[in-house]
Amino acid sequence: MSFDCISVEETKRLLENDDVTVIDIRDINSFSKGHINNAIHIDDININNFLSEKDKNETIIIYCYHGISSKSAANFFSQNGFKNVFSMNDGYAGWI
Repeated sequence: MSFDCISVEETKRLLENDDVTVIDIRDINSFSKGHINNAIHIDDININNFLSEKDKNETIIIYCYHGISSKSAANFFSQNGFKNVFSMNDGYAGWI
């Protein structure tokens, strides 16, 4: 595994101290109803732009609904050259 799973508490600490990009992979309707501050919504439509434009050394934290799908997404980002990738356990349900 080329990414780490972190808790909601660890995520909050990273957001306080580091330059972190937070990625929400839930559907756009769920994202529109609520998301972590400054999170960006990534889906099939904008993934290629993100991959080509984002600094691969930046820390990224990925979340979904319950922390399951974000693991696959974290693996995908790691395989595409990102060095500091985290999947947030418990997803947005754990955040709220």
